Amino acid sequence: MSDDLDTVLRNVGPRLRRLRQQRGTTLTDLSSATGISVSTLSRLESGQRRPTLELLLPLARAHQVPLDELVDAPATGDPRVHARPIVRNGVTFVPLTRRPGGLQAFKQILPPRYKHGHAQQSHEGYEWLYVLSGRVRLLLGEHDIVLTAGEVAEFDTHVPHAISNPDDVPAEVLNLFGPQGERVHVRARPAAKDAKDA
Repeated sequence: MSDDLDTVLRNVGPRLRRLRQQRGTTLTDLSSATGISVSTLSRLESGQRRPTLELLLPLARAHQVPLDELVDAPATGDPRVHARPIVRNGVTFVPLTRRPGGLQAFKQILPPRYKHGHAQQSHEGYEWLYVLSGRVRLLLGEHDIVLTAGEVAEFDTHVPHAISNPDDVPAEVLNLFGPQGERVHVRARPAAKDAKDA
């Protein structure tokens, strides 16, 4: 347990620095927002100062992140995934998995009349998508397919592809992305035996 705690505390400094730099905030700006001196902030980020609750609470408030995210605390045994939506080019992605690598699951919400901003693209990996609601247009190579709620498509993402929403209402899709060559394996129960075999 103490090893886990030491690891968490040791990683807080670099995480604080990354968070500040991603937001384009200077140490002086952060000092003004939190009331923590520039020298203390600098020592925290470099790992020369051990983080305390009195220092972390104002930093979490200033960065507008939960305290557990700020310190990347280990999981407490709660199996629920607390999704934090990401919006890119008007499309909302809700991550449904939290482990790095391997298969990744997302709920994707395409706004009305959404069109992919670029021509078809290709990349490493494999994709499986299930339309939860609405309709989705899938351009896959030379194929132009409209999928409706309940329909599934899976494809190698080396094939050029683009996804859009042709309708005036949002479309919701469940996406599973796998690394190169990793496909979704669907298991089904064996068919029931004939009555005569029972």
